Amino acid sequence: MGEELTIVKLMELMPAAFQPEKAGDLNADILFNLQGEQGGDWTLHIRDGTASVEQGKTEGVRLTLTAEADDFLGLITGELNAMSAFAQGKVKLKGDLSLAMKLMDFFKLPA
Repeated sequence: MGEELTIVKLMELMPAAFQPEKAGDLNADILFNLQGEQGGDWTLHIRDGTASVEQGKTEGVRLTLTAEADDFLGLITGELNAMSAFAQGKVKLKGDLSLAMKLMDFFKLPA
């Protein structure tokens, strides 16, 4: 592998890494509001057993996750513990917190 994971690369990988059996009949939009050098807004759409990602904001999202882009990548790679990041204010959540707790289980990203 060896290739450094970037936000753009991560967002490209998410649809293929989606595990619909874990999400069940969930239909939701989730906004990732990422700050810093690789920052930007990305919306994850989970619909009818599929996931898609688009750059930009969507109205009426069920969950908004705000973090520094580097901290978000740390969450994904496991370098940053989700609970401690939330407790330290590195990750801010607005909306459906139960969805936030399950979100990472919906994806199997390559190591």
